[in-house]
Amino acid sequence: MKSRIRRSRRAALAVALGSVLVLAATACGDNGSGGAGDKGNEGSGKGTITFWDNNGGVRTDIWKQIIADFEKQNPDIKVEYVGIPAASAQSKYDTAIQGGGLPDVGGVGTAMLAEVAVQGALEPLDGRLRKSALNGKLSQSLLTSSRAAGGGDELYQLPTSANNGTLWYRTDLFQKAGLDAPTTWAKFYEAADRLTDRGKNRFGFTIRGGKGSIAPALDAAYSQSGITSFWNGDRTTVNDPRNVAALAKYVALYKKDTPSADVNNDFTKMVAQWDSGTIGMLSHNLGSYQDHVKALGDRFKGIPNPTLQDGTRVQISNPVDGLSLFKAGKNKAAAWKFIEFAVSHEENSKFNRSAGQVPANVEAAKDAWIQQAEPTKLAAEALNGGSTKIVQLPYYLPDWNTISKSDNEPDFQKVLLGKLSAKDFLDTLADQLNKAQADWKKNH
Repeated sequence: MKSRIRRSRRAALAVALGSVLVLAATACGDNGSGGAGDKGNEGSGKGTITFWDNNGGVRTDIWKQIIADFEKQNPDIKVEYVGIPAASAQSKYDTAIQGGGLPDVGGVGTAMLAEVAVQGALEPLDGRLRKSALNGKLSQSLLTSSRAAGGGDELYQLPTSANNGTLWYRTDLFQKAGLDAPTTWAKFYEAADRLTDRGKNRFGFTIRGGKGSIAPALDAAYSQSGITSFWNGDRTTVNDPRNVAALAKYVALYKKDTPSADVNNDFTKMVAQWDSGTIGMLSHNLGSYQDHVKALGDRFKGIPNPTLQDGTRVQISNPVDGLSLFKAGKNKAAAWKFIEFAVSHEENSKFNRSAGQVPANVEAAKDAWIQQAEPTKLAAEALNGGSTKIVQLPYYLPDWNTISKSDNEPDFQKVLLGKLSAKDFLDTLADQLNKAQADWKKNH
């Protein structure tokens, strides 16, 4: 049943879109433009525009600073800020696409980009970028991820930052145990084992078993297998025997070298557990950096994925944050000015320093604060230096979010608990992905 629902989703979206075009023409929404059927216009380049922050509450303060800077330089443009919690951003956009009320510009991460783009809501940005002062000043790695997430043909998102996967480790515990930094997978597994003393409630690692568990699991699999492409033709490599063996080795850490509570832990619980306990290592992204600084001071470090024995580093593409211009906007010229400003050197640096993420602007990525924030510096070097092989996840599939979250997170918990093999888990995931890819190809 799930497969049929997924296969029909694109058609359902098209039907839904067509049925609301009349409504979209008259719907006003809250401080927004029309629906996806409204083509909008360039406008005068002055007046009021609406900006939706897709991580409202977490990034509200820094966005309000950037907006204040923008309005100071552009006194004839006013930006109305709307903060939307990350958990509800996707549904908020979907509702506005069908019923009207889209913003002029909004934060759209790569994980949701395809679903918004396939409904015809976004303005292609290639032409605007070619004429912009930003042309040639954005990370090619992040632009590639943005383009791939939108389907590979058009650029529907201008990247602002990357939240790179990071292996955090407790330097004090490593030094006490006489362990080298976990720079290779062999050293990682050695440390996970030697730092564990279950009787004293000490563990070498904490593994993500709750919400958001699929991407870290795939990252561990591809990073250890050394496979550098998600697809072999139109068939996914996710259940390649090398990935199966790698995932099986990784999940075997559960309850042996990790807390048993990990099976239900999402990132907030996992991070809190690591910050307050005596756990040696944590795999999470740069977003938790400031939490670790507050909790641990200088007793930790963060590095990109461990390498294979030959020095090869492979990692999956992490979601890229970015800004999109909405087709229904009534003042696209002013909205594009805001996007250009937000991704300019000074403002992009300011945003990412606050977020602890890797700037998309290559000039911002060279700023002094990056050199002082070692985990971010190493992540920037890994992304932009060409030494890391990036496996591009298929964010362009409209069903990716469903497949990688609700469809398979419960099954990954079964793998951790020993009720489902790594092979069966990856075979099921591969079957879903191959069908979703076939559906996508039919429409492209």
